[in-house]
Amino acid sequence: MDKDTLKNVKLPPKPMLDPFRIKLTPEMMLPATKEEREQLIQMRESTTYWKDAMRRLKANKVAMVSLAVVLLIVLFAFVGPLLMPYTYDQVIKGHERMAPVINGEYFHPFGTDNLGRDLCVRVMIGTRISLVIGVVSTLFIVVIGVLYGAVSGFVGGTVDMIMMRICEIIYSIPTVLIIILLNIVLKEPLRRFFDAGHLAALSSVGTGLICIFVTFALLYWVSMARMVRGEILALKNSEYVTASKALGAGNRWIIVKHLVPNCIGTVVVTTTFQIPSSIFTESFLSFIGLGVSAPMASLGSLVNDALDGFQTAPYRLFIPALVLALIILAMNQLGDGLRDALDPKMRN
Repeated sequence: MDKDTLKNVKLPPKPMLDPFRIKLTPEMMLPATKEEREQLIQMRESTTYWKDAMRRLKANKVAMVSLAVVLLIVLFAFVGPLLMPYTYDQVIKGHERMAPVINGEYFHPFGTDNLGRDLCVRVMIGTRISLVIGVVSTLFIVVIGVLYGAVSGFVGGTVDMIMMRICEIIYSIPTVLIIILLNIVLKEPLRRFFDAGHLAALSSVGTGLICIFVTFALLYWVSMARMVRGEILALKNSEYVTASKALGAGNRWIIVKHLVPNCIGTVVVTTTFQIPSSIFTESFLSFIGLGVSAPMASLGSLVNDALDGFQTAPYRLFIPALVLALIILAMNQLGDGLRDALDPKMRN
C-alpha cells in the first residue's frame, strides 16, 4: 500500500472513557497523601485587595526607592529647619554671597544669598511650602472633582450633559489670567484682613499663595471629575448597585457607600500624579512672581532669585532646581508603582 492510500485511510475513533462505567476499588477511596495534596493544591494565604496591592507595591523596587526619596524630602523640609541655627528670613551681616562652607566659624552648606540669608534653611522652607501647596491644593481637587464627577456620572441624562459642558468651559479658562485677576482683586481686601490681626499665620505667605489655592479649587478639579465620571458610568449598572436600589437605598447612599469606594484605587493613583503637577505649577507661578511673597520662599522663587548671579554662583540655582526635580520624579515614579499595584489587570 502506497503513501497516498495510507493518507486516505480513516481510522476508527478511540473509544471515550465513560466515567459512569469506571470500577471503583478500595485503594482508590483511600485519603490522599501529603505529597499528593501538595501536588494538586497550592496552599495560599488569604488576602484582601489592599494587602495584595501593598505586596505588589513592595515588589516594585523603583516605586519603593521613590517612596524612600519622598520620605527623605519630607524630613528635609519639616525636620531640617529645626536643626539649623538660622531662620529663613534671618539676615547675617558679613555673610553676603558666601559659597558653601562648613567649619567651626561658618555653617552654610548651600551658601548664602545677596542679603546674607542661609540658603540651606531657605531651600528647606521652600520645599515645605511647595509640598504643602501640592498636598492641600490636591485635596481641594480630589474633594470637588470626586463629588462633581460622581453626581454627573450617576444621574446622567441632561444633568450629565450640562455638568460636562460646564467642565469644558472651565477647562478653557487660562490659569495665569485668573491668578493675575485674583491678585488684583484680593490684594487690598486680604491686606486689610491681615492687618486687622486675622489669620496671622497666612499673612507671611502673601496674597499670591492664597490666590493659587483659590485658582486650584476653581479650575484644576476638571480632570479629576472627568476621570471619576467615567468610572461611575462603568459601575452604576453593576449588580450590587441594582441590589442596593431594590432594597430601597437612596442615590446619596449608593454614591457614597458603593460607587465612590470602588473608584478609590483610581482616585489614589490620580492624586499621586496630581501632587507633583500642583507643585510644578506653584513653582512656575512663583518663578514669574505670582506665588509667595518675600521674605517667604518656595522652590520657584528661589530659582528666580538665583538668576541674577547665575554666572558667578550657579549652585544657587541648581540646588532648588534639583530638589524640585527629585520631588516631581519621585512622585511620578511612585504614582506608576501605585497604578501597577492597584490595577487588577496588572496582576501576573
